[in-house]
Amino acid sequence: MDNERIRAICMAMPHVAETLNWGHHLVYWAGDREIGGKMFALTDLDSSGSGVLSFHCGAERFHELMENEGIVPAPHLARAYWVMLERWDALRPREIEEELRRAYQLIFDKLPKRTRAVLAMPESERRKLILERKRASGGRKVGKAATGKAGKTAARKKK
Repeated sequence: MDNERIRAICMAMPHVAETLNWGHHLVYWAGDREIGGKMFALTDLDSSGSGVLSFHCGAERFHELMENEGIVPAPHLARAYWVMLERWDALRPREIEEELRRAYQLIFDKLPKRTRAVLAMPESERRKLILERKRASGGRKVGKAATGKAGKTAARKKK
């Protein structure tokens, strides 16, 4: 198992998008993040971190997977029931594929209705909407998170 095989597995699932985040992590999203998609897996492309693959597994499966040697809680994501494989042979290739499919389904099932509505659109309309949102945001986050400190400061000045 390697990054290329993980990419092939993830990109074969419906409505999956990928981004390069934090310098060297390839992140897989259930639905494009510009429309409210959520990440379900990530790989470390240059092996500079302590693990090779992290994915969401849910509360029940989290404790089962933690019993395997070479699987640890994913840094910064463990509280959301993510695990990290320290090496590719921590699970058999077929098990990794099954876990990735399970991770995708767990996250996809929790997507908001508005995101699912966009994903249900014909592909041409969906692509157009995603492109419009990317242009409008200029690479920034769109929505509530975009207000940040500036929004709080503006609210204080009005008082």
